[in-house]
Amino acid sequence: MAHVVVMYKTPKDIAAFDEHYFKIHVPLAKKMPGLRKFEVSKGSVATPAGPSAFHLIATLYFDDLAAVKASFASAEGKAAAGDVPKFATGGADMILFDTREV
Repeated sequence: MAHVVVMYKTPKDIAAFDEHYFKIHVPLAKKMPGLRKFEVSKGSVATPAGPSAFHLIATLYFDDLAAVKASFASAEGKAAAGDVPKFATGGADMILFDTREV
């Protein structure tokens, strides 16, 4: 399984971020082909030392990295990616990786 983890930094306007993210961005992202599961953090995002610079963490699950690449290359993937600058005023970091059970 491959994961896409998007770490959204604290935005300028948290209420506006949340409104746009859950009403517009999530429905766009859920249309991405090959998406198996979509999770978001609940509550504050912390570190062992205390608060973090992140407001929300999203984890998307795909069969493999080829499926991730194909999904982001699709019209639905481009629409979801193009939406990010509209609400992520604090910026966002994205990582992609395959997983294995140990």
